[in-house]
Amino acid sequence: MSTDPRAYARQNLDRFRRELYDFLRIPSVSAKTEHAGDMAAAAEWLRARLQEAGLAAEIRETPGHPIVLGKWTGAGSDAPTVLIYGHYDVQPPEPLEEWHAPPFEPTERDGRVYARGAADDKGQLYMHVKALEAHLSATGRLPVNVIVLAEGEEEVGSVNLVPFVERHAAELACDYVVISDSNMFDEGMPSILFSLRGLAYLEVHVTGPRGDLHSGQFGGTVANPANALAKILASLHDAQGRVAVEGFYDDVVEWDAETRERIRKLPFDEERYRRELGVDALAGEEGWNTLERLWIRPTCDVNGLLSGYTGEGAKTVLPARAMAKVSFRLVPDQTPERIAELVRAHVERVAPEGVRVEVRELHGGRPWRANLEGALVHAASEALQEAFGVPAVLQGEGGSIPIVVDFEEKLGASALLVGFALPGCNLHAPNEWFPLEHFDRGIEALVALYKKLGTA
Repeated sequence: MSTDPRAYARQNLDRFRRELYDFLRIPSVSAKTEHAGDMAAAAEWLRARLQEAGLAAEIRETPGHPIVLGKWTGAGSDAPTVLIYGHYDVQPPEPLEEWHAPPFEPTERDGRVYARGAADDKGQLYMHVKALEAHLSATGRLPVNVIVLAEGEEEVGSVNLVPFVERHAAELACDYVVISDSNMFDEGMPSILFSLRGLAYLEVHVTGPRGDLHSGQFGGTVANPANALAKILASLHDAQGRVAVEGFYDDVVEWDAETRERIRKLPFDEERYRRELGVDALAGEEGWNTLERLWIRPTCDVNGLLSGYTGEGAKTVLPARAMAKVSFRLVPDQTPERIAELVRAHVERVAPEGVRVEVRELHGGRPWRANLEGALVHAASEALQEAFGVPAVLQGEGGSIPIVVDFEEKLGASALLVGFALPGCNLHAPNEWFPLEHFDRGIEALVALYKKLGTA
């Protein structure tokens, strides 16, 4: 067997893929109680693979799903410590009828593996496990000390993760946090994230009469909660696409001209983007291009509506209540708590008479902005170029990974977000997929990353 970790990885790629497919077959859906046994099985499967790779590994119980913890500390006190974070839970697969193959039976087609969790995040997490194995099996050691922390509640808000990190901050102390749970900018363009948007996720409830009413007998005399909710939602944006909540932009840190210029130079095809989405036109806040709107501007979107009769045929009711789920994607230095406070005041101000309104906070997370200076990003840039043959680009991410800020603050570490999925890989949707070439090249990149961090 080779003593070169990259050669070892290449020689074992077929086995690495087979192991990943076994991981993907476990329906570890954290949102559904009927999958509690599968969650435990996935945690134990991952613990066993970490141990086989050469790490000391154990399962730590939480009030929810368990955390899998792996460690290797043989590099010594002079070497940096890298904490690798990922999650073994996955989204529910529904609607099942839209999958081309069973969601928990990995299927290879056109250079991709299709399965729930292939990209988010089992495939990307397992790449790190195999990169660690490559070093340990080929050389008997790692260039850095390593902690692997894999949780089972990322898809349901990570409610037990921050308390776990706080309780075990000394044990989890590290210099760097590395996370692979994101996309590359495009095929053949490896990427490093410079930002994540935060999230304030709210429910707006509107209540009227004590029960549904006949729309003929009572329409025109009683405030309709559905009409009231429509008015409230319409008031959240102005004609220029800006969020019309008073004070919403007060804490927004404007990005520098260099970052905006870097974004604009990326080879982004807006027309292709529009076609692939199947929409007639793109929309958003005036004065910003599509990538800027997606990465560095805050947003407001209705995610769900519920009111009245929505079954087949006609039922002319005046509904007694209406509800909307509304998400706000945030940018530095907005906080979900402050945004919820501002939205609550806005809703109460614009709500018509005759209804009662309530804004409930579901969950949220703070935005993150990377420190692009220093050894971490430099090492990642070199490792990605070696594995993919082209320079890495910097990009933002419109979604949220709330734990990133907590890791940096509570552990005093710098975070690196380097993902290997592609845009359009159907995260959270039917037919989720991951490019097999990226699985192979990504492992090589991570092998190189650990080596470079050990000599930085």
